[in-house]
Amino acid sequence: MMSVVTVSPILHNIDNLVGYLKRGRGLDCDYSDLGFIDERTKRPKIGANLGVPEEARFASDEISRSCGLRLGYIPKRLGLNDDVIDRLHNENTKNLLLNHKKLHLVLDLDHTLLNTTFLDNMSPDEEYLKTQTQSDHSLQYVHIVDTPSMQLMTKLRPYIRTFLVQASQMFEMSIYTMGNRAYALEMAKLLDPGNQIFGGRVISRSDSTETDRKRLDVLLARDSAVVILDDSKDVWTTDNQDNVIEMPRYHFFRSSCQKFGLSNGKPYSELKIDECDRFGGAYLANVLQLLKHIHTIFFNEVELQGWDLIDRDVRLVLKILKKEVLKGYRIVFSHVFPSNVQADTHPLWKMVEELGATCSTQVDPSVTHVVAANARTQKSCWAVKEGKFLVNPQWIHTTNFMWQRQPEDNFPCH
Repeated sequence: MMSVVTVSPILHNIDNLVGYLKRGRGLDCDYSDLGFIDERTKRPKIGANLGVPEEARFASDEISRSCGLRLGYIPKRLGLNDDVIDRLHNENTKNLLLNHKKLHLVLDLDHTLLNTTFLDNMSPDEEYLKTQTQSDHSLQYVHIVDTPSMQLMTKLRPYIRTFLVQASQMFEMSIYTMGNRAYALEMAKLLDPGNQIFGGRVISRSDSTETDRKRLDVLLARDSAVVILDDSKDVWTTDNQDNVIEMPRYHFFRSSCQKFGLSNGKPYSELKIDECDRFGGAYLANVLQLLKHIHTIFFNEVELQGWDLIDRDVRLVLKILKKEVLKGYRIVFSHVFPSNVQADTHPLWKMVEELGATCSTQVDPSVTHVVAANARTQKSCWAVKEGKFLVNPQWIHTTNFMWQRQPEDNFPCH
């Protein structure tokens, strides 16, 4: 039988956890002796809906605070003091690294693994989805969630089943969403019907220690062994953003596109196609290959210069891999940044540097790419004349999302 720390970070049986901690200290004591805070007799305060994403509308949730860290997803609503949290961070991570050769993977839900809309927000051209079944149309993983508090339609991202199964062989996996707990649990059922992959490790907005941000302190793992997949880095606290692999948002329904100002053209739902149909492959398949690469490098002593396994930092692996994407290239921008913005402070400039390339404002023979808003600028004409790559800014964004240099011909400058 696996130990309690193997099952962490979401611990189903708090009595087993207490027993584990008592055995480690040689104690015979109750919850409070171990640094637990029993919240069973405390009445949580009702928190306001703090401007969370649309998916968090799916119900209102409770936010409570006390001294120490309350892990609301652990049965009996117990909290843990800092020394216990630190100990569990270390023990759980050490056990996974040494005994199971696994890292931790934290997954966002909305726009990362799936896309959800309210049934009453669906467009007339999406109504067909309400009566279709998995077997009589080409779109997989369309589900209606109908509970007393929610009437939703959810579309899972293509390749999701294979992704979850294979990723779970390398990572202990958790869900962390800014949606409320009822919604998070319903989505977990769709993604993992047998509860074999997440094992109840579902963290929702009410479990977070920040009111409008995600933070890894609620995960019983060391930050150095955690990889995060999310469609936004900004939803995470600054000290956790280096753990994030940022995903392109998955928009299937019209309401999702409209929310993010993507009103040009029809969404996948109305076109009756999906992400893999438009781009020639499932994005999650690419991410799975990246995760395999990260896992291989992390557990390879040669790659990380012989560091002890427990002292390795997966964030360093992410930086190493990202720096290799455009290493050796020199990129010039032409009329891409607003005139009142200093070029080297623009997010696109910083993105290129994170990908390993060097940036410049002037052309010279060492330049390999010109990124331009249109093909009629002076630098654009120079690129054509000198046989340099001329691309639009989306080439950088897509390269960043894919962690691979993209074919320049797919991003012409018009």
